[in-house]
Amino acid sequence: MPERKTWQLATIAAVAGLALSAGAVAAAGPWDSGQRKAERAWAASQDRTGGAHHEAPARAVPAPAPSAPGVLIALGSPVPPPTESGLADALDPLLRDPALGTLRTASVIDTATGTQVYGKGDARAMTPASTIKIATSAAALLALGPDHRIATTVTASPDGKKTVLVGGGDPTLDRDALASLADDTARALRDRGVGETELAYDTSLYSGPELHPISPNPNISPVSPLMIEEGRLDGSRSGPAPRSTDPARDAAHAFAQMLRERGIKGKGDPASGTGPDDAEPVARVLSAPLSALVERTLTHSDNDLAEALARQTALASDEPASFEGAAKAVESRLKKLQLPLPGARFADGSGLDRDDRMSAALLAGLLARAADPARPELRPVLTGLPVAGFSGTLESRYTSDSPGTGMVRAKTGTLTGVNTLAGTVVDADGRLLSFAFLTSGTEGRDAAQSALDRLASTIANCGCEPSAGRPGRT
Repeated sequence: MPERKTWQLATIAAVAGLALSAGAVAAAGPWDSGQRKAERAWAASQDRTGGAHHEAPARAVPAPAPSAPGVLIALGSPVPPPTESGLADALDPLLRDPALGTLRTASVIDTATGTQVYGKGDARAMTPASTIKIATSAAALLALGPDHRIATTVTASPDGKKTVLVGGGDPTLDRDALASLADDTARALRDRGVGETELAYDTSLYSGPELHPISPNPNISPVSPLMIEEGRLDGSRSGPAPRSTDPARDAAHAFAQMLRERGIKGKGDPASGTGPDDAEPVARVLSAPLSALVERTLTHSDNDLAEALARQTALASDEPASFEGAAKAVESRLKKLQLPLPGARFADGSGLDRDDRMSAALLAGLLARAADPARPELRPVLTGLPVAGFSGTLESRYTSDSPGTGMVRAKTGTLTGVNTLAGTVVDADGRLLSFAFLTSGTEGRDAAQSALDRLASTIANCGCEPSAGRPGRT
């Protein structure tokens, strides 16, 4: 069984994320910025001498970049995917680890063929925790496309006496974007000779309950189409944080203050409501493209953004933008991928709800579809996955000498007693495999996560041949 070497990781991490099913790969990977900084530092060091620097040195011809062994096999290579028996020999003992709780399921798929090459209870619907964000993200991309942007709008009556801040469902709206809205709104009102306006804020885009079933909770704000910085009160961008109890009202008050700073007074405090029928748009800001929102959702396990993506999917599917409407819309979109949906349930978009259900086969199948060259719109599902030892929720879960570091890209899932991991990995023969491991009844989070990480790392270091070796090998 070939062993991974630490010095190989720069090349490996760069190609693993965007590997196509046929073996063609193009990605910057997590090493891009760090590697370039290192190269600049090296170049600068070559311009130093032990003594005084009397004159500029002659321009040297750059040394060739160090070579590294190839990671993926060439197109047309005869090496087949790992065998089920080979994977069973490698994974079965690890899957029996008591740290994985009372129930554990698994699926591994060769993305080039879409064939499941390993499965244990893979059809059983389990609580997926945050790995359900893979389904939420895929459904949103299918419904809207990777270039879609979410708009936040300001409307005003023709006389400018009433102005409305209209939530469009972008939880990433920040104070800079809100200030841009205030600039354009103040300019439009001044052009109409208006120096005072009645400000309202419109949250009618969403329906149903605002509070997630686990709320109030530092992991998620009230689900509102209008908020700034995800309702976070501490300036953070990810992880648990103190949350606003009414993010729409807080956004409206911040907007009113910005208008005052630009010379537009308000008539009383902003109130919830819609604009008059003859109101016209006077300002608009757009979110980052959906592809970037999906990547942020998956890398940082962003619950607020996941719920927003689910509701955007509902709106694009003519369903109510509610928990129930989003569930119907996500399931409907995934059906079009012809994946195994029996037992699946999408009670929310974030995975915080224990009533969610997905099978290992469904999760691994979704990731295999995202690697399909025929579905480029799904590629952000792969590029957004955290990289083991480098980014997001996997940054600190893999050691520098682990065979999975830089090789495993996976979405984590953690609830009390539930631990899951689903992602992609390039095995020792250069095959891109998708995998999903779901467990329940775990007693210790850290032990369960370590056991899941060992499973994924084992795939990364596995050629997983039958004992007689592969055809054509000597």
